[in-house]
Amino acid sequence: MDRRNFMISSAAALGASATVYGSPSDTIRVAVLGTGGRSQDHVRELNGLANIEIVAICDIDDARLARATKQITDAGKPTPKPYKDVRKLLEDKSIDAVTIASPNHWHTLMTVWACQAGKDVYVEKPCSHNMYEAKQVVAAARKYNRMVQHGSQIRSSVAVREGVQKMREGLIGDIYLSRGLCFKYRNTIGRAPVEPVPAGVDYDLWTGPSPVHQFTKNRFHYNWHWFWDTGNGDLGNQGIHEVDVARWGLGVKYPTKVSAIGGHFMFDDDQETPNTLNCAFEFNEGGKHQMMEFEVRHWYSNGEATVHDHPRAPRPGAEAPTGRPPAPLNSIGNLFYGSKGYLAVDSYSSYKSWLGPREEPGPANQKGGSHFENFFEAVRTRNREGLHAEIEEGAISTTLVHLANISYKLGRTLHFDAATYSVTGDSEANKMFTRSYRKPFVVPEKV
Repeated sequence: MDRRNFMISSAAALGASATVYGSPSDTIRVAVLGTGGRSQDHVRELNGLANIEIVAICDIDDARLARATKQITDAGKPTPKPYKDVRKLLEDKSIDAVTIASPNHWHTLMTVWACQAGKDVYVEKPCSHNMYEAKQVVAAARKYNRMVQHGSQIRSSVAVREGVQKMREGLIGDIYLSRGLCFKYRNTIGRAPVEPVPAGVDYDLWTGPSPVHQFTKNRFHYNWHWFWDTGNGDLGNQGIHEVDVARWGLGVKYPTKVSAIGGHFMFDDDQETPNTLNCAFEFNEGGKHQMMEFEVRHWYSNGEATVHDHPRAPRPGAEAPTGRPPAPLNSIGNLFYGSKGYLAVDSYSSYKSWLGPREEPGPANQKGGSHFENFFEAVRTRNREGLHAEIEEGAISTTLVHLANISYKLGRTLHFDAATYSVTGDSEANKMFTRSYRKPFVVPEKV
């Protein structure tokens, strides 16, 4: 699910959210950590929820802090208190919850610190930068009894939840294969020279737990996704949404075997992560042998079944409203194959199914939902089971991303043992489960 597509499909749910919560005295005070592109969606949703007040924002970039402040006040909301250092923000005991939209290398540490400070947490995907962190973020949520929601927002889609339930009820029979697609147009990032850190930016704090590199624009805003020290490639960017749905639909947890091959094709630029990647996961749970495929592809691409398009991109031959040429199409979604038919989840927060040898149309639906509303309901009720993407579910899906990336880097298949949380007979792979942290930004062993 393209995260911005989901915002479109959940607009109706936002309009109804004002009736969900109680009196103004029941207001939840929220801080938004990170004020980049995704955080603008956080702010937009939070501004639309009743009895939710953004009281603080945090970013290492003064310009982005100013932009986020304006977005909030332009909506007629009180001016939030700005912070550059998340540690200072978390000292404010009046803050009830935080939403995290920072770069990936900060997700776990911010979540752990927030749990320790007694805050509930909505953390963007992927919740961790590596395998070790995926365990620690869950441990912190449990130890401090916090509500922690993973930003896998398609889990709150009314239609997709219905589709998964119908698969559980046997709509397409015994599911033997799920397939996730992340065919998303990505242009080259080029090569960026070393240059001075921009005014108003605390680059040391932005670097946080990762190794220090000389500043370039390619290592900074958004393009940090394409460097291993800070991002996880498109598999861990857009792809994690579809990885999560593919695993959810299969009804499995950890794989027993993982293999990934790919590369960085077409472009000669600064990007370290692959822009084309084919991943295969094997599962053996409850006596069932199942497979999951996942494919990352950049540039121009085809679709599969109904998984082809983007709500904001005109179809081939059409012109954009501004008169510009049509935007490239994306194919982002999931396919499930069973003994009685198959089912597709596409970028419109919908599903369709086809049954029998003649592929007769089966049940279908299209309806979004508010993942933030689901989070704040759990914050109020303290019902962890009510979270649609509770952090343990998010962490399991995130480990699939990390295992595939490790397989890609090493160029070999991994045999994963969930009981020991390790790759059998592969010390080199197991060393890649964690990193050397730059003090004082260390994800603790004892949270």
